[in-house]
Amino acid sequence: MYSSTTSVVTLILTSITGILQGCAKENDSIPPIEPHDPVNPDTSPEARMLLSYLYEISGKKIISGQHNFPGMISQYSNHVKEMTGKYPALWGQDFGFTAEGQDGINNRQAVIDEAKRQWNEGSIITFTWHAVRPIDDEPNGWKESIQNKITDEQWNELITPDSALNKRWCAQVDVIAGFLKQLRDANVPVLWRPYHEMNGDWFWWCGKKGKNGLPVLWRLMFDRFVKHHKLNNLLWVWSPNSPADPYEYYFPGLEYVDVLAVDIYNNNYKQSNYDDILKISGGKPIALGEVGDVPTPEILDAQPGWVWFMTWSGFEDKSPEALRKLYNDPRTLILDDVKKVTKSH
Repeated sequence: MYSSTTSVVTLILTSITGILQGCAKENDSIPPIEPHDPVNPDTSPEARMLLSYLYEISGKKIISGQHNFPGMISQYSNHVKEMTGKYPALWGQDFGFTAEGQDGINNRQAVIDEAKRQWNEGSIITFTWHAVRPIDDEPNGWKESIQNKITDEQWNELITPDSALNKRWCAQVDVIAGFLKQLRDANVPVLWRPYHEMNGDWFWWCGKKGKNGLPVLWRLMFDRFVKHHKLNNLLWVWSPNSPADPYEYYFPGLEYVDVLAVDIYNNNYKQSNYDDILKISGGKPIALGEVGDVPTPEILDAQPGWVWFMTWSGFEDKSPEALRKLYNDPRTLILDDVKKVTKSH
């Protein structure tokens, strides 16, 4: 535990807590934003700095972000700069995908090298992982594996420690851990967003609710990455979809989550979905894990708690005018804004 860092963060954030609490008074069931320690007590100083920054801006600012397909490295972030004149502050990538231009298997080292470069330039880094089923070998197909199903029997074996399928899963995640270790050793913090949209029905890990469902697999990954691999550079981002099954069916618990994010497409920024994620957040930061339609200024007025958004690759072209308007909103933080924080550490 970095007690001196924690005390400094507490002093800084105490001054803004009262202001942010006022935003929640209209609905007493929604907890006010409060500074929390990272869920991993050995979290690196860089990751702690990043988490404290998210608490600092919550309710006031939103970090701009752009996802990139693995085979295209930073093409979509660069395109946003061409469209808006401003570079996104958050750089998103993926360890998955096998389609042309999206190959997350053979481009993993190139993606890690770019993540280091982006961090050194001041970007905030986030990673997603569209993993193949543990019963399959890599490489494999999108529909054939990632969007395929596993049986209840296979799921139960998967979450049973030391079973044959659990050992296959361990070998699978160990490959990803090896790449994340390169970022750890380079002092690069990562907003780690595994098994996203788990409350939908389109990935093999989706729809597994309750005490033997996704929360168990999440905790297994947490223990494998944190306790076995010592990946102390990760902040854990839990990211359901909106709308789908109720969020709480798939929630692993506040002791395993640093940030709660929501994925939103088809402009589904319902106020009730925002309120629902706040209700289970325990005062931790909330974010827009990935979006198709970017939030409008009016949405940010009504839903001020989002600390970042990440536009999915290709969707930045959906409404160029809306994108430019968002990037020019005074609440939106771009690369030049966040590098003052990331480069100061």
